[in-house]
Amino acid sequence: MLENLTTEARNERTMRLDEMGVTELLKVMNEEDAKVAGAVNQEIPKIAEAVAAITESLRKGGRLIYMGAGTSGRIGLLDAVECPPTFGTSPDQVVGLIAGGSNAFIKAVEGAEDRAELGMVDLQNLGLTGNDAVVGLAASGRTPYVIGGLEYAKRIGAKAISISCNKNAAISSISDIAIEIENGPEVLTGSTRLKAGTSQKLVCNMLSTASMIGLGKVYGNLMVDVQPTNEKLADRAKRIVMEATGCDVSTAENALDLAEGKPKPAILMILTGCTYAVALEKLEQSHGFIGKAVKSTMQ
Repeated sequence: MLENLTTEARNERTMRLDEMGVTELLKVMNEEDAKVAGAVNQEIPKIAEAVAAITESLRKGGRLIYMGAGTSGRIGLLDAVECPPTFGTSPDQVVGLIAGGSNAFIKAVEGAEDRAELGMVDLQNLGLTGNDAVVGLAASGRTPYVIGGLEYAKRIGAKAISISCNKNAAISSISDIAIEIENGPEVLTGSTRLKAGTSQKLVCNMLSTASMIGLGKVYGNLMVDVQPTNEKLADRAKRIVMEATGCDVSTAENALDLAEGKPKPAILMILTGCTYAVALEKLEQSHGFIGKAVKSTMQ
């Protein structure tokens, strides 16, 4: 029942929310938001399990698929669409599904989240396989759309991971890995776009970033697979090459030209003096890890 969920409980600190001055209100919101990182910290062991499972799926050629309704669905979609420019992934490697379809991102589609079969159908339309990892997001932990998707994922052997903001959530019982973040009651009762939404975003940040690090898409703390698809990202790619190698601007620009704009092979070319073709070969052999490629090239 909804009334038994922490996400639906009333916050004792905000019982007179409508009477508060703006400064008092904002301070209370900020203090409540400050609790979110601690709540996420409690679930790091489970998040680490999920990262390992997702990384394994991606290494096998599978996908990371987020699915949710409303705010939860939008958070998953947001993380998914940021992966190609940040990590050089293909658009179908990290996917976001939202109940009601892509139009529901900007305008609510009422009732879509209440149909469990739609979660299954959306995954079927993606051609879900046992190599994929499905992350179901539901602040309440009981959204039928997400339940239907996770049940289908488990049935065909895909990894089923859930993120909820209530303990003993319904989606936890059907997941291989259940992440339950207890943020406490919202400032505005039941408005899970607040602390619940923030905590889900933090977890998605961890899942995608840590998984991509595990795939060799980071060198040091640099996003070496960034796609320079606009002026800002092209400038960032150049600065990444300079930071990674200690070279000057002209050297970075020349290497990037030879490497078709890709920072990772450009870095390897500068560090080892190899050609673009050799850099690509060594990176493939090292599964994308620059450090390993440098060692193998210098041997």
